[in-house]
Amino acid sequence: MTVAEVLGGAGLVPVRRGRPLPLRPAGSLRVADGVDLVENEMGGVVVLWGMPTWCWEAGDVVGRRLAVVQLVETGAATRTEVAASFGVSNETARRWSRSYEEAGTEALGLQVKGPKRASKLTEEKRQEIRQARAGGRSMAEVAEACGVSLNSVSRALRGDDPLRARSAGTPRSEGKELVPLARPEPRPAERQAARAGLLAGAAPVFCDGASLPLAGALLVLPALVAGGLMGAVDKVYGTARRACFYGLTSLVLTVVLSSLVGEPRAEGLTRLGPVALGRLLGMDRAPEVGTWRRRMEELATLGRSEELVGAMAAAHLAANQDLPGIFCLDGHVRAYHGRSHLPKAHLARARLAMPGTVDTWVTDSRGDGVMVWTGAPGATLSAELARAMTEIRSLVGPDARPTLVFDRGGWSPAVFAEVVAAGFHILTYRKGKTEPEPRSAFVAYDHVDDLGHAHTYHLADRTVRLAYKQGKAGRRLAMRQVTRLDPVSAHQTQVLTTHSDWAANEVAQRTFDRWRIENFFRYMRPHYALDALDSYAKTPDDLTRSVPNPAKAKAKAATQKARALQGEAEKALADAVAGAADPASGSPAEATAAINGAAAALEIARAATEKAEQRAGTVPARVPLGDIRPDAVLAHPERKRITDVIRMAAYNAQSVLARALAPYYPRADDEANSLLREAFRASADLEVVGNQLHVRLDSLSAPRRSRAIAALCDELNETETCYPGTELRLVYSVKDA
Repeated sequence: MTVAEVLGGAGLVPVRRGRPLPLRPAGSLRVADGVDLVENEMGGVVVLWGMPTWCWEAGDVVGRRLAVVQLVETGAATRTEVAASFGVSNETARRWSRSYEEAGTEALGLQVKGPKRASKLTEEKRQEIRQARAGGRSMAEVAEACGVSLNSVSRALRGDDPLRARSAGTPRSEGKELVPLARPEPRPAERQAARAGLLAGAAPVFCDGASLPLAGALLVLPALVAGGLMGAVDKVYGTARRACFYGLTSLVLTVVLSSLVGEPRAEGLTRLGPVALGRLLGMDRAPEVGTWRRRMEELATLGRSEELVGAMAAAHLAANQDLPGIFCLDGHVRAYHGRSHLPKAHLARARLAMPGTVDTWVTDSRGDGVMVWTGAPGATLSAELARAMTEIRSLVGPDARPTLVFDRGGWSPAVFAEVVAAGFHILTYRKGKTEPEPRSAFVAYDHVDDLGHAHTYHLADRTVRLAYKQGKAGRRLAMRQVTRLDPVSAHQTQVLTTHSDWAANEVAQRTFDRWRIENFFRYMRPHYALDALDSYAKTPDDLTRSVPNPAKAKAKAATQKARALQGEAEKALADAVAGAADPASGSPAEATAAINGAAAALEIARAATEKAEQRAGTVPARVPLGDIRPDAVLAHPERKRITDVIRMAAYNAQSVLARALAPYYPRADDEANSLLREAFRASADLEVVGNQLHVRLDSLSAPRRSRAIAALCDELNETETCYPGTELRLVYSVKDA
């Protein structure tokens, strides 16, 4: 093929020896100024200012792609113009240029998609995997024993998992068909017995049915039971059982399951089908809002919420003994918008002070909740460290030396000294202005965190001494300072710790992991109603508590206004005196009168200023709260704390499932929680077979998401968890996964 044949074969230019080509061939496609493209069944030609420059035969993929690359590289046209003319995207043209730059012309050939080597999953390997699985090993153990990945094990066992077949039993071997949207049988006799005081909580009775809405929320139960919530609730409130239809288990699971399906507040029960939620509880219907509120109020009147917090924290640490003894602390303000007079707190996300309640939360190193308490009005994070030490010490024992991680709100070298003396480590940011570290002090560290993410930190490491006062004596506290440098912005972040056994990169990583508690707040607020009021109950505030006097601020404002008026009078007198010296300003008598008037006004202003200062001096800066707000109240923390502990346990269980998804879902870092929310709201079949409760989820929105949840189901089945309050072992699966 020749250039003339391509151009002439298209009927664009007569092929005649000696006749020059026109500047722009007829019928060509304009690429840019002076650049044209001619393509037909014989091939293609790029014409540059009337001269053919690149040509390729029909089917020559490399030649055509090379023309795209060369047009861009030589600057003859922009990448956007070339991509549009050749019918490809900008990203495709960019990828061709990058491939050509890295590996030359060969890289522009057609790349065969798919595996780059022979699959390890031969028929012999599949048989080996099935035999190992049939021996009762977990999928992770099978992968390690057979030398393949978890995904390969999942593919090899797809549709032929010996353990899944064993656990599934024979639910439909007798030809039994499940009724779609089956309704549970009413239980009037048990309700009457509860009203007569003869029944302390009805036992769960499950209704077999197909495509039951929201049944996917039962996926959370193995992680919830392992986290210790049910045991903690029974330990604290089990001795206070009373006659009722909905027992403690049903009450707690109502909060958990309604939160998982997107309705964490009590009012959300009105937006959920009572029968749909009741099926998950093993009841004929879920409790109504009034019933739920009344039962929660009965628990609140017992005043045992602090015991529940302690029991749940102990259960959480017992279930996660492999975690390092690191506890992150931070305060969270729950804004109040009612008419009662609650103390104000600074709401950081709104950048203003408004009525609210400050809760202090403690999370572990992974960002899962451990405990919570309501701080005293006006208490700072540094003041809350004392209670944190007491609570944490009761959990970890006298010999442990845990680490407290907090932000600059807890800054106080004097408090740091008390924390260190109590046997705790500290990890926090440094507060205040300091001299930056020289660039020569920084060393690059490569670090891989617990999630497998690689980081490069530029760190400087040295010892500093913080000055503080103990009584009237001055003291100094030696701490280790690790400074991180941002190579791009040159910003330095200084971190203080008492850990001398950690490497510098571990100090940096542990400090930046403190943001996991912020992620905890960020997720809990919309999905678990962290800011919900939950109860309108109030308790009287301490009216003897010293608070800033609003009259003092008014007196200061009056003094400032009087001083401003005095300054204006002084300026007026100065102007009058200056005007008297100017012959053109008027007669001497008029000037004298102006001066006398300005002097009199100044005397009046000075007297007013002196009077305002005296009045301000007599106004106390602080007064008892009862003097200014005799009706001041606080939000009663009892019921709110109970629901917060239950929701915290649900969040922790969801976090466990999200981490378990990581090997089976490539985008688990970004989408694990969204995938779980879809699974929780998915419909499923429920069927009781012997001593097993089978939960078969319908397929999700994409096959890859269904496969990931199916692999998670395999992991959950290995826990052999029973539904709370029953002997029914939970067996999970996904249809057609």
